[in-house]
Amino acid sequence: MVEQFNGVKVFSATLARNREELGDKVTQWLGEHPGCEVVDMSVVQSSDREFHCISLVLFYNEK
Repeated sequence: MVEQFNGVKVFSATLARNREELGDKVTQWLGEHPGCEVVDMSVVQSSDREFHCISLVLFYNEK
């Protein structure tokens, strides 16, 4: 069961270099928002013939 949340933040990238840096962007955002407590996360991948996109979706409570 997912805890209730009052915010959602989506990080996504299509280019390989940006996908490699996605974790750093999440870490940076969390550092800039210390009042946010992540209660769940989802990783979504989508692709077509040319592009591969990955998205990290954070569900959080802002205190």
